[in-house]
Amino acid sequence: MTPPPAPDQVLSAPLIIEYPFTRTTGPVIGAFLTGLREQVLVGITASDGRVICPPVEYDPATGEDLTDIVEVGPGGQVVTWAWVATPHEKHPLDEPFAWAQILLDGADTPLLHAVAADGPDAVSAGLRVVPRWADEREGHIGDIACFVPEEA
Repeated sequence: MTPPPAPDQVLSAPLIIEYPFTRTTGPVIGAFLTGLREQVLVGITASDGRVICPPVEYDPATGEDLTDIVEVGPGGQVVTWAWVATPHEKHPLDEPFAWAQILLDGADTPLLHAVAADGPDAVSAGLRVVPRWADEREGHIGDIACFVPEEA
């Protein structure tokens, strides 16, 4: 049996975890991302008539393909929220904000996004919000910089 190498003779190699694939978004997610780039929010009609936003490719109840894309919003109401007092560097805003589930007008399922507000007292369930679009949009959820109270 060969003795194990001395610690300074152990071979090593870096471990790089990556996702080197490019995936097409398909007609449903692609429509949502294209809409974001064009400042239009879309959802999709499920078999039971509910409008799901963000849209999904398959009906969550039946598994059938969904294809009826409909415009929603752009405004909506906060359904529930949580205040972020100390944002992380990967958060969408660098100042305190709320993560909120927002029920866009015409949608039956809420969208999770950041809400910029003056403080936790300025956010509540039922608060009307509208998107603040990013200056440069590229077909990404970050095209909505955040939502802001409708009166702002």
